[in-house]
Amino acid sequence: MSLKTPQQYKQSLSQLKPNMYKFGQLIEDTTTNPHTRSTVEGHAQLFAAALDPQYSDLFATTSNLTGDKVSRYLAINQSAEDMIANCKMKRAAYHLTGTCTGGRCAGYNALNSMWSTTYDMDQEMGTNYHSKLQDWLRFAQDNDITVSGALTDPKGNRALPPSQQEDPDMNLHIVEVKDNGIVVRGAKVMICGTAAAQEIFVLPGAGYKEPDKDYAVAFVIPKDTAGLTIVEARHPSDTREVEEGFDVPVEYGGISQAYLFFEDVFVPKERVFLAGEFKYAGSAVMNFIMPYRAAIGGCVAGQGDLMCGAAALIARANGLSTKVFNDKLIQMYINNETTFGMGVAAAALGKKHPSGVWLTDPLLANVNKVHVATLPYDTKRITQDISGGIGETGCLPSYTDFIDPNYGHLVQKYLKAASSAEARAKIARLVEWLTLGAGVPGCMHGGGSPEGARLMIRLNTRIEDSVGYAKRLIGLEEDIPDPAAKK
Repeated sequence: MSLKTPQQYKQSLSQLKPNMYKFGQLIEDTTTNPHTRSTVEGHAQLFAAALDPQYSDLFATTSNLTGDKVSRYLAINQSAEDMIANCKMKRAAYHLTGTCTGGRCAGYNALNSMWSTTYDMDQEMGTNYHSKLQDWLRFAQDNDITVSGALTDPKGNRALPPSQQEDPDMNLHIVEVKDNGIVVRGAKVMICGTAAAQEIFVLPGAGYKEPDKDYAVAFVIPKDTAGLTIVEARHPSDTREVEEGFDVPVEYGGISQAYLFFEDVFVPKERVFLAGEFKYAGSAVMNFIMPYRAAIGGCVAGQGDLMCGAAALIARANGLSTKVFNDKLIQMYINNETTFGMGVAAAALGKKHPSGVWLTDPLLANVNKVHVATLPYDTKRITQDISGGIGETGCLPSYTDFIDPNYGHLVQKYLKAASSAEARAKIARLVEWLTLGAGVPGCMHGGGSPEGARLMIRLNTRIEDSVGYAKRLIGLEEDIPDPAAKK
């Protein structure tokens, strides 16, 4: 079987051994627990989309290993068309769920990253990591598993490398090498979609030098592996109860983040893809973040599309024509298409790696990341501006109060405008969801910080080429060197 139904996905997820906690309680089943159910339901829609003729070309593709139809989230990007489909798929995923489905997309980027990284290692060092990755990927595709990606370490004192930290566990590292595998200790933090995943693909958190070689590690393990404890992070939406009558998006998707604590976790050698080869840790990270930074433009554009719809709806519910807000709505669409278009451009102008995987253009991917860290927030601001005060957190009574037998009729009476009170309340909650709640993606730091992206832009800009173009145009042969920076 290559493509699971949503029901089969949830059934396989419910069979995992519980090792996830939130608010001090063990989560016995992530598919039914109120703190995790919504993110599972959101991810389940991705399985439905792969089987839906309307979306299957985006959410499913042909495996380069078996020739079978598989989830695109478990496929190797082999062309610009594949990467563009990735951007389109992530935009469509937001249309379907209203929120982030990181339990699949981060793992998707991780396996594509290690596809080229393990190939290069095998070519230079004679290792067999690439064939092991192929074997695992066949298994993943055959079982259509959901794989989250884990890169971010706690880091400790940011001024010190991992090996000089007071506590060596501040970055995940190898503590023992055995004949049949490795033992790791440490943590990965702020990992998206773990509640909806069956396996976790771990990558190094940064590039390392030889003293830090034990921190250069990449592997994939089942989520319920012995020694792994997962703690779900609190989300702003946890501050109030899920309201069945208003919080419609909760039925379709909810974002989740988690802290993963590895206490001497054993990883079988067939699931280890980097173990001390520090020269390749940086490549693993860069091969991850470039396609991620390109495709996240599709994620935020998809959410922006929903914000445009929500803004138009709340304006109409308030009794105002959308024509009143034409300039603002146009700016919202400009923001959406800027990030989406930059991601598509980064994909189209990329190149093929000898392993067969498609690499995005690094300059355009990082430029897109900077836009992603700014433009969606402008779109959120405009959405709230159009909606008026009712779209802001704390400005709308709860559903329980809305239907209260004693005073609910008063709440409903004074919520009514150009639409029914219930419709206006639902739309207002959607605005809140998209601009302040669980519908908000990791715009600022998803795929790395914008400051890191600016550094990569500087490294990939070709200023001397530009100087050459200018000199040629005016026939200037004189060499004008760049003065040394002042100390």
